[in-house]
Amino acid sequence: MRKSKKRVCVIGLGQFGRELAVSFAPMCEVMAIDINQEIVNRIVDKVHSATVVDARDFESLASVISRDYDEAVVALSENMEASVLAVLHLKKIGIARIYAKARNRDHATILEAVGADAIIFPERDTARRLARQVMHENLLDYVPFGDEYAVMRIHAPARCIGKSLQELDLRAQFGIFVIAIDHESDDSTNFLPGPDAVLTTDSVMSVIGKPEQVEQMQKALED
Repeated sequence: MRKSKKRVCVIGLGQFGRELAVSFAPMCEVMAIDINQEIVNRIVDKVHSATVVDARDFESLASVISRDYDEAVVALSENMEASVLAVLHLKKIGIARIYAKARNRDHATILEAVGADAIIFPERDTARRLARQVMHENLLDYVPFGDEYAVMRIHAPARCIGKSLQELDLRAQFGIFVIAIDHESDDSTNFLPGPDAVLTTDSVMSVIGKPEQVEQMQKALED
């Protein structure tokens, strides 16, 4: 029988970990963990459960986290020893997918070596997203996707208005895939639009491609 909610544990309740745990809470069953009782007390009424555990100790961690948890996020980048041991222990427990926050590339390499499935660089990724939004006014959102690609939300360029995706043929011209079209006037969304989908003045496109390809497209199709 399928579980009603995904089970997620967040280890390390600094600013990033705390915000993440609270954001997960409406959708997931969240276990929040920190070594500091005062910090745990601040979040205990905002998540499913919260407890004081030293993630460096396998027995302590295994007493509150089981392999039944779907995913775990280790947000202990300030303490490299604790973050590495936490990932190692979670892997031993059998957590299917482990995310870990890293302070630098060397830290990330170690985390990957001991079992982290995905590495998080919150400050770097936020800075890059903001820089792209400042430089390109039509870019509404930017989410890295692998090393080279990103999912981006952009207002439809001026020369695209009134034309269908088939007419524009953005894939052939720029290597861009349109995965959704939002219409701001009525809050509707056309997921995986067909070739006959027509762009209007209120269209916001979600596209996937290399950032430089999207920039090339915008320059070519703006007035």
